[in-house]
Amino acid sequence: MNVPISFEFFPPKTPEGAAKLRLTRQALYAFQPEFCSVTFGAGGSTQAGTFGTVQEILDEGVAAACHFSCVGATKAAVRDQLATLQAMGVKRLVALRGDLPSGYGLGGEFQYASDLVAFIRAETGDAFHIEVAAYPEIHPQAKSADADLQAFAAKVKAGANSAITQYFFNSDAYFRFVDDVYRLGADVPVVPGIMPITSSTQLLRFSDACGAEIPRWIRLRLQGYGDDTASIKSFGLDVMTDLCDQLCTAGVPGIHFYTMNQAGATSEIIRRLKPA
Repeated sequence: MNVPISFEFFPPKTPEGAAKLRLTRQALYAFQPEFCSVTFGAGGSTQAGTFGTVQEILDEGVAAACHFSCVGATKAAVRDQLATLQAMGVKRLVALRGDLPSGYGLGGEFQYASDLVAFIRAETGDAFHIEVAAYPEIHPQAKSADADLQAFAAKVKAGANSAITQYFFNSDAYFRFVDDVYRLGADVPVVPGIMPITSSTQLLRFSDACGAEIPRWIRLRLQGYGDDTASIKSFGLDVMTDLCDQLCTAGVPGIHFYTMNQAGATSEIIRRLKPA
């Protein structure tokens, strides 16, 4: 691949999961990622696991980006967490509003991700490279497409350095989004997020929840394969390699893989994209 790559992991819940993730990371480090990010649960529910996994990645000699969500958080708590991350040697954050835990009101001292970005900048200056989220197919809770673009521009104005998109399967949506936010003056690098297809049920469930559009032809192909996991994986590799190839040919600033703590599909996509 001729563009920088990065990988996302989630904090494992069991010792077995942690051991498996270490093996996954070692397999993916062979591709020399620019950084690896670690997710943060709703309302900060996995903070200890997130920070622990980030520390392991740093100890393995790889740059780590910590997801950082602000739903329900106080400024005092965020200030303490930023100090902890700085002491750990973290240089990159993925600043998010975060998903609302079920039955949870907005609460807290931060309403939007842009509030969090502004607070991090005010507290820590340029200590962190701040990534924010981008939604080429519009955030599921946005009032309108224009409101979503304005929300993204607000995050950039607050001090974001770059963005990672929600995963998508339609490259036109990505290119249109980049054109639109650049016209608003939000001209930071927008790195496409890629979700390898390894399970149709998992993909359909995730996509319905996060507003990512699965094109009808992909959905029908996946349904047609039924429980034939080998065919689903083979089809998924072809589709995602083709999408990444389109993006790389167009000169995107990087590609961020949502690995789901698995190395296989991501590794194969990258291998297929390597110049012969």
